[in-house]
Amino acid sequence: MPLTRFTLPALAMALASAQAHAEAVLQNFAGHKIEVLKIAKPGAPATVVFENGSRITLDKWDKVIAEVAKESTVFAYNRPGYGKSDKPSTPRDGKTVVEELRQLLRQQGLQPPYTLVGHSLGGLYMQMYARAYPQEVQGVVLVDSIYPGIIKKPEDFPFMTRMAKYVFLNSAMEAEVDQINSTGQAMLAMPWNDDLPVVRLFNVPKSAGAVAVDLGTVNDDEQTRTMVKNMYPKACKVIVDSDHQMQQANPEVVVNAIRDVIGAHDGKRQPALRCS
Repeated sequence: MPLTRFTLPALAMALASAQAHAEAVLQNFAGHKIEVLKIAKPGAPATVVFENGSRITLDKWDKVIAEVAKESTVFAYNRPGYGKSDKPSTPRDGKTVVEELRQLLRQQGLQPPYTLVGHSLGGLYMQMYARAYPQEVQGVVLVDSIYPGIIKKPEDFPFMTRMAKYVFLNSAMEAEVDQINSTGQAMLAMPWNDDLPVVRLFNVPKSAGAVAVDLGTVNDDEQTRTMVKNMYPKACKVIVDSDHQMQQANPEVVVNAIRDVIGAHDGKRQPALRCS
């Protein structure tokens, strides 16, 4: 049956929908299986790369990816030890995570520059990537990110927290948590290109029942708070009434942040988010 002028738009919409809902697959990488999700959009203005927080898998980005994939190439993955990815055989410090991600992007045929999007611990890794390879980065979106100095050294965790870490985290996740403080210190020693567009999304819930939980792992002193507040002085800071899983609770905010970073060099484009 010949395609009519009515059939073609419907077919295009069906193909776009199928592409936006592509499923993650296992890929061979450095002798291991890594779970990856790649949605290519030829001619797109950006390649958006997602990095998960601790204990979080790539499916938690689904609401964000469904929108971003309409206009950008998208890449998400599960680090070694997460989801269906193999257990790691390499150290779990930030430098190693960044180098493996960089190699994985190359293997997938995705060339820079990238728009980096990181949640929680993934935000710390994306900050390190942007410092190590600023020439490869178009911009950064930090979704309720961890920052250097926020998390204590693992030996300074309360005893019960150390026990809970051992019980509730697998070996890969535990190794990552143990390296957060040292990763942050290594990151601070690296230069920062303040011309990179950055959006920092902070979760500040307004609910009277909201309770902050850090299990004794957080440095909450005035010096640390001031340092974090003053990082990236040109960044757009946005306070969101959400929870820590902002990409699930308020995906539209994350989508708008990504669009604002991608469009930061377009002088005619009005940002979707209001910076504080």
